[in-house]
Amino acid sequence: MSAVNDTQFNSVVFLLTGIPGQEDIHLWISIPFCLMYVISILGNSVILFIIKTDPSLHEPMYIFLSMLAITDLGISIATMPTILGIYLFNIREISLNACFSQLFFIPSLQCIESSVLLLMAFDRFIAIYNPLRYAFILTLPRITKMGLVCVLRAVAIILPLPILLKRFRYCRANVLSHSYCLHNEVMKMACSDITVNNIYGLFTKLLTMGLDSLLIFLSYLMILKTVLRITSHVECLRALNTCVSHLCAVLLFYTPAIGLSVIHRFRKGSSPMLEIILGYISMLVPPLMNPIVYSVKSKYLRARIIRVFIK
Repeated sequence: MSAVNDTQFNSVVFLLTGIPGQEDIHLWISIPFCLMYVISILGNSVILFIIKTDPSLHEPMYIFLSMLAITDLGISIATMPTILGIYLFNIREISLNACFSQLFFIPSLQCIESSVLLLMAFDRFIAIYNPLRYAFILTLPRITKMGLVCVLRAVAIILPLPILLKRFRYCRANVLSHSYCLHNEVMKMACSDITVNNIYGLFTKLLTMGLDSLLIFLSYLMILKTVLRITSHVECLRALNTCVSHLCAVLLFYTPAIGLSVIHRFRKGSSPMLEIILGYISMLVPPLMNPIVYSVKSKYLRARIIRVFIK
């Protein structure tokens, strides 16, 4: 009987969806997606290469930036096979095991990115509040431990999601509304009571993005309070300018992610197209824009990149 159940489990497939009603032009739609993936992978790879090879960039801010770049690369790699598979080759089927792998890696990497953005907010606060002790507080061993905690936290929180889903039988409509697997959608395909999954899914959002965004907000309140004490107008602007790149990264990450989460929870009356667009923005735009924003705003990083390409 167990062998029969395993066979039924492994034979379940889901159908991923591109942009509904635009199937005839999927090949044309694939062009901007391909460009975004190429720019994302090249941009984040260049950032990592520059930071690794230039000893002058082995500072806390750039180490955190390299963590962000690694996470963005992971998100691009996790979503690329299914999104490009649909638009380039019309491959819509995804097995249950492959789907579970994706719905583990994507939210895990998003959780890590959320944690890294929080660490970067802490980094900016220390740099502005106590610049003399900045290098002493944020040492390389301490930063390494922080990064390890981010990864362990993500795995511990997200791992139960596919484990809980694996208990169910799936007998409902197997068409997903995105080009990749999401926990909220997959659990609704189950024939069983999904109350525990629903509660735990909400819990993970509140414990990761909810808590992190609140702490980032509080960090910036403390930064603003510290900056307003600076008597020099020029120094005040200079301190705030160091936060612009991070603020852009925070907005790029949290705005579509929170919007998509709200739509999934309270989707009555919401436009399916809005949900699809927000899904693509949340997955594709942060990895695409983060290296561009930091390269433009950081004159030291920009100078190193120009020097590499001019050579």
